[in-house]
Amino acid sequence: MRTMVKTLGKVEKARIADVVQIHRLVNYWAEKGEMLPRALSEIYESLRDYSVLREDGEVAACIALHISWVDLAEVRSLAVAEGKQRQDAGSRLVKACIREAARLEIPTVFCLTYKPGFFQKMGFRVVEKAELPRKIWTDCYHCAKFPDCDESAMTIDLAKK
Repeated sequence: MRTMVKTLGKVEKARIADVVQIHRLVNYWAEKGEMLPRALSEIYESLRDYSVLREDGEVAACIALHISWVDLAEVRSLAVAEGKQRQDAGSRLVKACIREAARLEIPTVFCLTYKPGFFQKMGFRVVEKAELPRKIWTDCYHCAKFPDCDESAMTIDLAKK
């Protein structure tokens, strides 16, 4: 007998009621060392950056597209609830961010990640961190691992797509 995997809903922009759930989800993975933690106030302030996937009205996955400069945006805070992984949630969210960046005519999207294989499948390529402008390091100054970052820097060039 085949087990049915419940599919998550459509990608939607986050709402104010989602903030606490986003905070809980991101910081769950941050405590495991998988991503940077985010303060509740930071999520409220940047709520328009976030998109979510819901299941039964609850946030099951989230991502943010943060505009850094005229030609650069960052995919950040990609988090999928445990037990909801392997349902294509992460790739659906990244694709939504790429579409949004293209719509906004932002030619380059980057990420800092511990999962370079996942992002390579999405079309990103590994780059030297020094290739990214210093402006993007604002969040890094607050990281316990700064300046010895062990994440991979990756970019996708949307102008060539």
